[in-house]
Amino acid sequence: MFTRARPVIFLRGWKWVFVGIVALLCLSACASNGTTNNTTTTQTGPVKIGVSVSLTGDNSADGLAIKEGYLYWASYVNAHGGLLGHQVQIIAYDDATKTDQTRINYEKLITVDKVNFVVGPFDDSFTVAGAEVAARHGYAFVDATGTSHDDFTHGLPLFCVSLSTSKYMSSLIDFLLSLPASMRPKSVAYAGNDTPFILEQVANAKPALEAGGIKTALYDIYPAEQTDFNPVAAKVVNSNADVVILGSSTLQEAVAYLKYFQTQKYNPKLIIATSGPDQGGAFTSALGGAKPAEGILVANGGWWPTVKTFGNADFVSGFTAAYQMQPGDIASDSVQAFSVGQVLQQAVTQAQSLDNAKVKAALSTGTFQSLQGPVKFAPDGENTLAIPYLFQWQSGELIPVFPASNASANLEFPKPNW
Repeated sequence: MFTRARPVIFLRGWKWVFVGIVALLCLSACASNGTTNNTTTTQTGPVKIGVSVSLTGDNSADGLAIKEGYLYWASYVNAHGGLLGHQVQIIAYDDATKTDQTRINYEKLITVDKVNFVVGPFDDSFTVAGAEVAARHGYAFVDATGTSHDDFTHGLPLFCVSLSTSKYMSSLIDFLLSLPASMRPKSVAYAGNDTPFILEQVANAKPALEAGGIKTALYDIYPAEQTDFNPVAAKVVNSNADVVILGSSTLQEAVAYLKYFQTQKYNPKLIIATSGPDQGGAFTSALGGAKPAEGILVANGGWWPTVKTFGNADFVSGFTAAYQMQPGDIASDSVQAFSVGQVLQQAVTQAQSLDNAKVKAALSTGTFQSLQGPVKFAPDGENTLAIPYLFQWQSGELIPVFPASNASANLEFPKPNW
């Protein structure tokens, strides 16, 4: 459930797992690292994998979840023989939600720490910044959250395991336009920030729904730096739209809108947010419980706790035990990070090498499996096999509701009143 935030539970869970991972890795770290990170034959000590994540700043909740996913993947791999027989060590630096620091971090990881591989951070601009550094040094860059169209236009060694942003709202569009005329909403309010991941989803939905006869009651795009969302939320309420599409990039942003709607007793027939509702128990807790979350939608690229994808049963049982949470509390960021690890591991195995050039060749030609489903990369790095889903909060659980062939229940429409 994609893209994004979870609070204090990360700190408790991360500390508990980190102690175990450190204990597991220390024995490997004590061995002398080879001077080369590109060949299996010369590798000694652990395979080092570097990442820059936002542990402070606006994206800190997502950054913590990303780090959590990578750390758990490393512990899982190490318990199952490592990469080509080598234990895995994650080296993570805080970018403080700043793209310049992201570049500095990846440069340090490659030139000072001599990591074997680098993997992606959270969000689009940070992904591009990291991939630019990777390109200069001939490294592959496997990522999960850099999914906007622009990310794939720079000719970078970017391999994104997740659903491309341009396809996120396609299931929502299909659902709304499949409704009979008597039930179809008359108007939509679009509100969101101008970050690529958000804007692309919102902007792509508008012409398709207008072409289907659903009018635009409001289209308000504001700078990503905006922190007071009540004025925009007031515009949404005043529009009295039947459907609300919120371009939220964080849990806090989505919750700010929804709480304002509650206070105003504004009850549209459907609300979907691009980020926030996918954050499991953190979302319902911030919103005030399961009741106000009922009926809220989020688009997703192919994961839920009971999905029968590669390694998911082991992941859910192990992850929930390690972090002492329920399956529904798993954040999409952690799923995405683990998926990155899965694909990287398979590419290394296919290449039978730790050489980045050989691994890039494997990534470019191979087909892979992940928690999010099948993965095959187009020449620009997009995952051509990813499937868009709609998820809805029902009875305290976030479940798939569209397309019908993969749904666990019918989509609640209209959503219940607050």
